[in-house]
Amino acid sequence: MAKRVGVDKWLFGVVLLLVLFGLVMVFSASAVMAKERYGSAYVFVFNQAAWGALGLLAMIVLMRVDYRRYNTPKFVFPLVAITTVLLLVVFLMHDSHNTHRWIRFGGLHTFQPSELAKPVLVLFLAWFLQTRIHLMDDWRNTILPAAAPPLIFVALILKEPDLGTGMVCAAVTALMLYLAGAQVRYFAIAAAVAAPVLYFMLFHVAWRRARMVAFINPEEDPRGAGFHILQSLIAVGSGGIRGLGLMEGRQKLFYLPEPHTDFIFANISEELGLLGALFVIGCFVLLGYRGLRAATLSTDPFARFLAFGITVTVLIQAFFNISVVIALLPTKGITLPFISYGGTSLFITLASMGVLLNITREID
Repeated sequence: MAKRVGVDKWLFGVVLLLVLFGLVMVFSASAVMAKERYGSAYVFVFNQAAWGALGLLAMIVLMRVDYRRYNTPKFVFPLVAITTVLLLVVFLMHDSHNTHRWIRFGGLHTFQPSELAKPVLVLFLAWFLQTRIHLMDDWRNTILPAAAPPLIFVALILKEPDLGTGMVCAAVTALMLYLAGAQVRYFAIAAAVAAPVLYFMLFHVAWRRARMVAFINPEEDPRGAGFHILQSLIAVGSGGIRGLGLMEGRQKLFYLPEPHTDFIFANISEELGLLGALFVIGCFVLLGYRGLRAATLSTDPFARFLAFGITVTVLIQAFFNISVVIALLPTKGITLPFISYGGTSLFITLASMGVLLNITREID
């Protein structure tokens, strides 16, 4: 195939559009809360804008770096080791809301290693699986070595605890192994092993059990466990077709929990209505199409796995976030890529897009 002169302009454009849209919605969702807590309505949006600028710079740099440079154990193994160490370091930090997810640098500045784990996991699997497409029946020399680093990452992330991100990592791993040709029986075995663990974490941890009960019947405890779901649904339903107008949302006024992070899609639906919600979903559909198109058209197996993994990571995370907001899934702390407030997530996702954009240079 002829080499593309430039990157995929549709993919580049939709990423830029999502980032700019996200900044507007972060300000809309957080201004009142930021003014109340910190004395300035611009605290969150300025911090997000700074991370967004750094992320866009990283994306532009990485989309000019040949992705083949990452296809070496000298790059992959140190990155896996560094990520593992960072996932361990969080347990030395002071907890926040009984969780150890962040390495703090004071004030609003934090780093979340689990966000780094997602692209590192994709990179490792792309490197490992590219030469083992025809050896996927060898569970000892292919399946187990492929699954080992993801299992370590997932175990450490679950220990934080962060079930949502752990499930994203597990889903991405399963999809990449399936793309490589792993047989269904391996997934059945993995599901059988994971099911008791998942059951224990959901129903034998008090606060998760309360979330599951609230998911089934949120009206039973509207001021307690069901509060998140009900307030989110009120926000979504209040928006109607066209919404109440930008900055005019009411649920963000200390009713909707985390309106600028996990539940920002609810604020979008309230202020911009069904049209705004469909716009966001349409952007992710376009991003998914262009990313999976790059994976499909790539002749290099490493590029195919890398493009596929980066794309499905974003899509799975967006699906989980939106599903939680509209009560299709129980509440879990998953951000909406490019849009939710969160510097680590925004920066690393944009850097990953830079790698994906570089891959698009190699296809027609």
